Amino acid sequence: MESDRSDQPRRAQERDALRDRVAVVAGATRGAGRGIAAALGEAGATVICTGRSSSRGDASIRSDYDRDETIEETAELVTALGGRGIPVQVDHLDSEQVARLADRLRREHGHIDVLVNAIWGAEVLKGPPPTWNTPVWQHDVDTGLRILRLAVDTHLITSHHLLPLMVDRPGGLLVEITDGTTAYNAEQYRISAYYDLAKVAVNRLGFSQGHELASYGATALAVTPGWMRSEIMLDNFGVTEENWRDALDGNVEGYPAAPGGFEASESPRFVGRGIAALAGDPDRARWNQLSVTAGDLARAYGVTDVDGSRPDAWAGTD
Repeated sequence: MESDRSDQPRRAQERDALRDRVAVVAGATRGAGRGIAAALGEAGATVICTGRSSSRGDASIRSDYDRDETIEETAELVTALGGRGIPVQVDHLDSEQVARLADRLRREHGHIDVLVNAIWGAEVLKGPPPTWNTPVWQHDVDTGLRILRLAVDTHLITSHHLLPLMVDRPGGLLVEITDGTTAYNAEQYRISAYYDLAKVAVNRLGFSQGHELASYGATALAVTPGWMRSEIMLDNFGVTEENWRDALDGNVEGYPAAPGGFEASESPRFVGRGIAALAGDPDRARWNQLSVTAGDLARAYGVTDVDGSRPDAWAGTD
């Protein structure tokens, strides 16, 4: 655990592991993106935190969510944890905006070491559980196509504009964030034809971009968190990160009890710590083109969640 004195030398070393690295976390406003940005900050990285929700930016660039989290909050968290957080408002569906981001990064940093495509934004569009398993001929086609655009087009647009800043020297790392490994998704129907296709496609992006990046000495892979206690998930059960276990007891008035599997849930920082360790691994190329879980990375690198645990919601699913 973080309070364990015997762990302090290792944690101190980790805090400087990425001190001179520049990372971009696309989709850093909340959820996995914020957790990954924070963990990169723990390792000392400079982290450009992009997303649409901004407290100081253009109000017309709106997230699909009506929520309070902002990229500025994420950047402040990165800095507070020992890194340097830089918020940049970007709609990753807008190629011109991402091109301007690339120009700014080229001017201010010259190169990026890590790119994390954590953009999603379709949590509301996928619908609540009673609407899942709606067949494609009954599913609203405009909603479905927007799910695909938010999940796939954003990642392609971002890679197109930002990877030139990575391949100018060896050692870069591209991480595609998805839901479910390639092996799991190959045998499981995931919510709807649109959601299913989105999550399979992002895994494949990790594979295909890994093929393209290998000759440049860079690595790409897909990573899936487990059952993640995102801000939205915690709100669904009426709890916070500090008292999330109360949701297991069903004692939060006005909210449903969390299913038993929620006991193996993880904070957004957990997947981030695995990715930060991966970014600092000189032998990271061994992960190229793979599809892995947050638990896989945690076991490989010995990282733990913020409470000192090492959860694995995907255990036994392969």
